[in-house]
Amino acid sequence: MKREFTDNELNALLDFADSHAGTGAVTLLLHRDKYPDIDIEQAIQQIEGRRQASVKWPTLVSCRNFLFPPRLNREQSSSDLTAEYKRRLAESLAKGSIRIADLTGGMGIDTLHLAEIPGSHVDYSEQDEELCLIASHNFTALGKTNIDIHHGDSMEWLKQTDPCNTFDIIVIDPARRDGKGRKVAAFEDCTPNLLNNLELLKSCSRWMIVKASPMIDIDKGLSEFKETAEVHVVSVKGECKEVLFIVGGDNNRPKIVCTELNNSGIQSQFTFSREEEASATADYCDQIGRFIYEPDATIMKAGPYKLLSQQYGLRKLARNTHLYTSDEMISGWIGRVFEVEKPLKPRKKEILSAIPSMRAHVVTRNYPSEAAELQKSLGIKEGGDKFIIATTVGTKKMVFLCRACK
Repeated sequence: MKREFTDNELNALLDFADSHAGTGAVTLLLHRDKYPDIDIEQAIQQIEGRRQASVKWPTLVSCRNFLFPPRLNREQSSSDLTAEYKRRLAESLAKGSIRIADLTGGMGIDTLHLAEIPGSHVDYSEQDEELCLIASHNFTALGKTNIDIHHGDSMEWLKQTDPCNTFDIIVIDPARRDGKGRKVAAFEDCTPNLLNNLELLKSCSRWMIVKASPMIDIDKGLSEFKETAEVHVVSVKGECKEVLFIVGGDNNRPKIVCTELNNSGIQSQFTFSREEEASATADYCDQIGRFIYEPDATIMKAGPYKLLSQQYGLRKLARNTHLYTSDEMISGWIGRVFEVEKPLKPRKKEILSAIPSMRAHVVTRNYPSEAAELQKSLGIKEGGDKFIIATTVGTKKMVFLCRACK
């Protein structure tokens, strides 16, 4: 969207997207001469965006006039689920009338959710002119009157703001690619460089919500953002999606909050501090119990391995095996739970006897073979309702046939 569409152009584009919702991009490009009055690239962008919205942004599906940005911007954008999580965080940090700056506005999903906070005013800042044009159109289409748009470098814009007019919350999701398009994780390698601008950011805000790469070293981030109050590690459908540093306040013992989201919101959480993990004592098993517990991706990222054993009363399979076991099912687990049906030897004949369909899901933890390698060597096809868990119990390499309980 290099320019603003007239009403007639926009309606024609959206009508075309409606009528060609099931048509592939290659087909449309090959037959573009049939549609001389339609911007085919823009039409494809809208068709693909609408397909993606049904899963990632269901709140946008009912807004016919919403214009989707290019694919890269859609891929980098928050989902409705993770944006709503940030909205709740922001609302918990500042009560009443809230002034928020979203300094890396992008597609504007975070901005839209933040603007839902009662009494809030949100400043959307974005250096990409096309994204600003799209955001301006979309905020109007959705009836959002409490959002102002600023095109340009967000750090330069901050420098020009009234120093007495501090933001309650600054939200920033720096670009995590270098000049050659390679992914980066460290704050100093992102754009903008947060470490170089930290004093400016702190002087303009009471709180910051900093979205980091899921690959970030949490402890390194804590050493760089010394005023961090909380770190939120967020997963959706078992995949770590966001690591959020909540910077502000005077807490010198930051909490780490592992959150598992599903379509209804928060499914489960586990909160701890590094000091609690350091002082915890894990219980180790001699043999496997009836149930095996696999931590969620957020737990694997944050690493409260001993504390899980202590707080849930679970036995850890081995020091370097981050799986747990019990004889009775425990509730509130953040991750997956399996019921053990029987131990197996990793041989095709025994697998065939236990699973005639030869379809199962393979999980390996602290085992010599990766899951894909073991699956191939055993001749197993992905699928079915059985799980093969290969791991180390004590010092023994063992394989178990299981079914999922959660």
